[in-house]
Amino acid sequence: MITNLEQTGEEKRYVLGMEESYGYLSGTHARDKDAVVASALICEMAAFYKKQGKTLVDVMNDLYKEHGMYLNTLLNFGFEGAEGMEKMNGMMMSLRENTPKTIGEFNVVRVLDYKTSRSTEVETGIMKQISLPKSNVLEYHLSSDNSVIVRPSGTEPKIKIYITARADNRKNAEKLTKKLTTDIEKILEIG
Repeated sequence: MITNLEQTGEEKRYVLGMEESYGYLSGTHARDKDAVVASALICEMAAFYKKQGKTLVDVMNDLYKEHGMYLNTLLNFGFEGAEGMEKMNGMMMSLRENTPKTIGEFNVVRVLDYKTSRSTEVETGIMKQISLPKSNVLEYHLSSDNSVIVRPSGTEPKIKIYITARADNRKNAEKLTKKLTTDIEKILEIG
């Protein structure tokens, strides 16, 4: 990511990046994830909010009240051997050919297909170009600010599904995640 920004002359815009394995990268001065920098940022936040009489938990709860609770969940489904690879390819092809209209109780409003570099608004059919590297990834934006991303793992014989559920609190976000999980498993005929 930083290399791409440097090549386009935008290295000053990079603020913070993170990945699912809990790696954090702040600014452009380091080339790899650094737990020390992440710890320093957390300490800086704690000191800043302590002066305001708040804890980090208070601030986090304020953010949830203002923006809702976003719960991110990763599902992994393994498929062994050549048959498994065929099944995963078949799932991705089926999703491309038969875009779900709903996932859970939510309408699919936009589909991003990184393999074809195309973003499609479901209601209007309007397509736009995606300017990210091509990859076998399908991203479904759902109504009410929820999403489901499906992709085969690049390193293991697995289908990975990333669910983002937005609700007013954690309990409702967990219920919503369960609904989205059940439905995407049904759509993919796995689980």
